[in-house]
Amino acid sequence: MRSVVLLSGGLDSATVLAQARDLGRDCFALTIDYGQRHSAEIDAAKAVAHALGAVEHRIVHIDYGQFGGSALTDATIDVPTGNAQTDSIPVTYVPARNTVMLAIALGWAEVLNAEEIFIGVNAVDYSGYPDCRPEFVSAFEKLAQLATKAGVEGSGIRVRAPLVEMSKAEIIQLGTQLDVNYALTVSCYQAASDGRACGDCDACNLRRAGFAATQCADPTRYS
Repeated sequence: MRSVVLLSGGLDSATVLAQARDLGRDCFALTIDYGQRHSAEIDAAKAVAHALGAVEHRIVHIDYGQFGGSALTDATIDVPTGNAQTDSIPVTYVPARNTVMLAIALGWAEVLNAEEIFIGVNAVDYSGYPDCRPEFVSAFEKLAQLATKAGVEGSGIRVRAPLVEMSKAEIIQLGTQLDVNYALTVSCYQAASDGRACGDCDACNLRRAGFAATQCADPTRYS
């Protein structure tokens, strides 16, 4: 079975790619270069796709950063550091990012005659992003059935989010069992060009806490 796997180069998406491979899928990895602050995660995605045996790895470039509206795409908005998590949607939310990424993945999946799209969204550790919730994944899958030839004439394309209700520690434990080399991944919102993490943004704090909650060594390189 063919599957398109959205691969950012981060910890979660690397784990999802390993899961799909473990399920016996022929994995076609898709990375979206959307105008984020740094390209280190794109380089990480290349390394992860190769290490985990993706059949093919495509990188799609879109100038999403021209709209700004997020600390990840607008240099005038500071990335929060320290314990910055709040009950409101954070400034690191990129408007409609997962909707755009899934739409591109859906197009490629149709061309490939793939039956599934895998995405590494997670709503447990950090539920501030509206497009990381199970409800969103379910709604997009319904859209995929309505809006595609595969959905109208065939069995449709499923959208899989296997990590959506897992904690970061559980994700790391799973990935370790699946031989994911987390040293290849980049999670930091403002990583250096060589992939070194800042160690102080929300993504770094969640990653560090996840490793601390397991017995797995943290391979993250910090600036």
